[in-house]
Amino acid sequence: MSGFAKPFVIGIAGGTASGKTTLATALAQALGERVALLPMDHYYRDLTHLPFPERLKLNYDHPEAFDLPLYLEHTRALLLGQAVDMPVYDFKAYTRSPKTERILPAPVVILEGILVLYPEELRALLDLKVFVDADADERFIRRLMRDVEERGRSLESVVRQYLEGVKPMHLAFVEPSKRHADVILPGGGQNPVALEMLKAKALARLAQMGVA
Repeated sequence: MSGFAKPFVIGIAGGTASGKTTLATALAQALGERVALLPMDHYYRDLTHLPFPERLKLNYDHPEAFDLPLYLEHTRALLLGQAVDMPVYDFKAYTRSPKTERILPAPVVILEGILVLYPEELRALLDLKVFVDADADERFIRRLMRDVEERGRSLESVVRQYLEGVKPMHLAFVEPSKRHADVILPGGGQNPVALEMLKAKALARLAQMGVA
């Protein structure tokens, strides 16, 4: 892609249901076609080879649950001005769907997910590292409502998964990654000041790049 300038890369991390997806989506909508949004949630490993009961037993909050090599490959491709076919994850089936979504290169790339700030190789690609902070009880309530209403989970399964996997993995991997953040934001998508700050930062960088 001739004349393609290196994009401005924003990484948005935080605990489960902290508001990071809401913030990333709002920022992407504010900047329009100048953004390529790559949610890490779509890069869970492909588990179609496992029976459904076996998928239910796995820990989806450990770094090894994600296909990091593919996520890095797609991120680097976008930085080179190449389109990628992002996998689409089916949260009800606990594996990837057969579908993919075409993500076009853009002057701003947003990476979003619980472990975006954890791998060193990924952090090295980020120009701005953001951690969305929220109280644990608020995050649990949001996750409970989301998983029951949107992902077809039972109350018992959400509580069990949170206690056995989500909470300990948050303490082991997600929370410690906060120290790598350039900015720590309380409130996530419900923090309009944070959204305006990130939007202003992105617009300033776009102006430096000569992108209207």
